[in-house]
Amino acid sequence: MWVVFWFEIRFNTDFTQFGVRPGKLEGLRGILFGPFIHGSLKHLFNNSIPMLVLMSALFYFYRSIRWRILIIGLLITGILTWVIGRPANHIGASGVVYLLASFLFFKGIISKHYQLTALSFAVVFIYGSLLWYVFPVDPVISWEGHLSGFLVGLTFAFLFRGQYVEKKKFEWEQDDYNPENDPFMRQFDDFGNFIELKPELEIESLDPNDSQSNTFAESQQPLKIHYSIIIKKNNENI
Repeated sequence: MWVVFWFEIRFNTDFTQFGVRPGKLEGLRGILFGPFIHGSLKHLFNNSIPMLVLMSALFYFYRSIRWRILIIGLLITGILTWVIGRPANHIGASGVVYLLASFLFFKGIISKHYQLTALSFAVVFIYGSLLWYVFPVDPVISWEGHLSGFLVGLTFAFLFRGQYVEKKKFEWEQDDYNPENDPFMRQFDDFGNFIELKPELEIESLDPNDSQSNTFAESQQPLKIHYSIIIKKNNENI
């Protein structure tokens, strides 16, 4: 998107004509080209940040279906915009943004996965105001593209049920978990009080046939100390 915008500024050209043009066959090319074309720097910036955040969430939590959601969703959103849109050039990646936001929100609610549910509320908290722009509140904004992306994302959330990142279970969530075998849990009694455990000493038996053991055993022999007492008699003159 940024490369296309830079190309327009650098070579003083305008790609708006390559957007989605409802009612015309040449307008179908905008299904592929429209999301990469933006009318201003503000328009580009407002779509870039949500795209980065939402695509990161899609690619992390829904790795098995991420490309299908993105590519097929982009195509269907563009086609639906071409069908219901006003006779104008519809440009920008906002339709894809609404697609991702809608899919992530409804998919998280349906899955009942705590991480995905939290992601859904995060999407609402950050981009909840986007909902107003699926209605014709501003004649300059392509609300048809927004509505198309929203409906496609909602539909995908029901079609791709059960396709999400596997929930990781901790050791204590396993069915065969036994607290008595857990070194950490053994430090507490039945009432949750901390118990100071004495370290367990392991004593290895020595094998008499082992050369290393014999060397160790020989080194443990009693140490004999010999003392020599020398008595020197001084001669005294009388």
